[in-house]
Amino acid sequence: MPRRALLSSALLLALPVLAHAQAAERPEVAAAAERLQAKVVEWRRDFHQHPELSNREERTSAEVAKRLRAMGLKPRTGIAHHGVVAIIEGGRPGPKIALRADMDALPVTEQTGLPFASKATSTYRGQSVGVMHACGHDAHTATLLGVAEALVAMRKDLPGQVMLIFQPSEEGAPPPEEGGAALMLKEGLFADFKPEAVFGLHVFSSVQAGQIAVRGGPLMAASDRFGIKVVGRQTHGSAPWNGVDPIVATADLVGTAQTIVSRRANLSKQPAVLTFGAINGGIRYNIIPDEVEMVGTIRTFDEGMRQQIFADLRNVAEHTAAAHGAKAVTEIYEEEGNPATVNDPALTARMLPSLQAVVGKDNVYEPPLQMGAEDFSLYAKEVPAMFFFVGSTSEGIDPATAPANHSPKFLLDEKALDVGLRALLQVSLDYLNGAPAPAAS
Repeated sequence: MPRRALLSSALLLALPVLAHAQAAERPEVAAAAERLQAKVVEWRRDFHQHPELSNREERTSAEVAKRLRAMGLKPRTGIAHHGVVAIIEGGRPGPKIALRADMDALPVTEQTGLPFASKATSTYRGQSVGVMHACGHDAHTATLLGVAEALVAMRKDLPGQVMLIFQPSEEGAPPPEEGGAALMLKEGLFADFKPEAVFGLHVFSSVQAGQIAVRGGPLMAASDRFGIKVVGRQTHGSAPWNGVDPIVATADLVGTAQTIVSRRANLSKQPAVLTFGAINGGIRYNIIPDEVEMVGTIRTFDEGMRQQIFADLRNVAEHTAAAHGAKAVTEIYEEEGNPATVNDPALTARMLPSLQAVVGKDNVYEPPLQMGAEDFSLYAKEVPAMFFFVGSTSEGIDPATAPANHSPKFLLDEKALDVGLRALLQVSLDYLNGAPAPAAS
């Protein structure tokens, strides 16, 4: 991925106030990272060997709570099913911040060949599946535990308070269950502790290990799930004129729906994606079925464009099906969707030197907009937020061709654990102390 100088125009407006000081990595950050490195690696490998699906993170939650108690904290458990939250009380007055890590894994059968590879299996939507931390949430959980231990060790001199959020079900609760950030907020996560800012990170295969990618404003897309049922009339395959063929209507609908993005959405404003992920219909080669069902996803950054695509999809489905004598019923599960992940521009500009202090100015860059989605976006709608990517692809491997997040071959360079711990700890301490630490002269 080509590197470009940070920042977007929104961030550039905020940078002059920081121009007088180049941040340096805090000595306590370097010392904590060295002290905790082996422990964080051990934790991550343990979580990797024992992955659990969304809303099923029982062991992971128990292990997190146990380790937080061993640090002297008093975690709350059972939030949004298996969420864990703890507060670190600093010894001096100061701001309130929140740090978030997600804990769930994916229905993916691991193919990495690692000695600590997952052999776990489970049931997902009625099917037996392998389970793997194919998106790196094991790394996020271990990293935040490391940051927690570092902050607890310096608690006496720490200004302010830090909320640790270990969140279940980022990948989405299996319908009809609720889960994730939405349920944590619904159950009052910020009711008694409203942070001034929330920070999170994500290991990312398209970023080289040792680098960090961040941008102010929109970073990741809104994600919405839709389902369309095309209803025809069953008949023998040799006499299609005696029925209404929903398969042909569906084929026409899928093709026509591609014009929603290519011809109706204003792509000069923001990108958008409309994807059909599964189509199911029919049981035998010579029977035209009664109906076909399909599901898919919509990705957008602009709310107006998002709503217009919803309307256009319903319109295309209804009228294309009608042209074939069929009927289409469209469901867009808007209440399940995640909004776009938007980093607060001023906060991101303020904390940029903290990230640069950890890996060097040349190793922090602005990535392109990401069409993937994150329910961290829901926290960002409540308080100013910054979410950043930590490189996970080893040097010598092209991040553009490395197995991506969600791949059964997703392979994390454990250097990402060290970088993630240093970055999240540096950001936390700099924010709590009021500003990035200036470099020594």
